[in-house]
Amino acid sequence: MPSARIYQIPKNAMQSGRARTHSWMLEFEREDAQRPDPLTGWAGSADTRPQVKLSFPDQAAAIAYADREGIAYHIVPAPERKLKLQAYADNFR
Repeated sequence: MPSARIYQIPKNAMQSGRARTHSWMLEFEREDAQRPDPLTGWAGSADTRPQVKLSFPDQAAAIAYADREGIAYHIVPAPERKLKLQAYADNFR
């Protein structure tokens, strides 16, 4: 049985906007370990499921999909949003 993790997309650290951070992702976990390719040395495996990432509008829709398709899942809670409130004048103290 495939297993997956369901998580909310975090805010990009390089951008100030919060676009697409309200959607939830279902991402499959690896079934087997990656092995280095003897010719190139790149890591790879025969399992193509981790390349699939499904997007859902909310957590309930992602859970309903996983239950309907028989996918074992665990939910990764979104980190708490920490606001660092400071005034411009604090730069000159």
